[in-house]
Amino acid sequence: MFADDIQNLAARVVAAAAARGVLVATAESCTGGLVSAALTAVPGSSAVLDRGFVTYSNAAKIDLLGVPAETLEARGAVSEPVARAMAEGATARSGASVSVAVTGVAGPGGGTDDKPVGLVHFAAVGPAGTIHVEHRFGDLGRDRVRLESTRVALDLLLDRIGA
Repeated sequence: MFADDIQNLAARVVAAAAARGVLVATAESCTGGLVSAALTAVPGSSAVLDRGFVTYSNAAKIDLLGVPAETLEARGAVSEPVARAMAEGATARSGASVSVAVTGVAGPGGGTDDKPVGLVHFAAVGPAGTIHVEHRFGDLGRDRVRLESTRVALDLLLDRIGA
């Protein structure tokens, strides 16, 4: 289903989480559940993946993850503070101690001068704290932006797990 590198990254996340006895959660917007799908493609993932939140709308980000409406209004969904709030909300509203959040503009439309197509914000929570990463993939096409985002998200999970 996924390219070999994504499958290998997902397998590493599952193995690392299992070895450390941690549960993982995902909070996804532009990836629409691809990170969770990559993880659940790995046998044994049920031991480490607590849940995945697909929060495509602002209302879902508020209702399911507790992202402050004021933050969404002031900064927009594609922003560092929203990515951080999504990741923190995923751990707060699950049994997981490690999470990753993805929010961006996959395209082909929806971009602006400030937030062009291909801009994606990531945040990840783990024992070492919360980190944020911004990528500007460019207008690679919707599928490629989503797949590149999945790769980054899996890498961030490995980092926060401590692998």
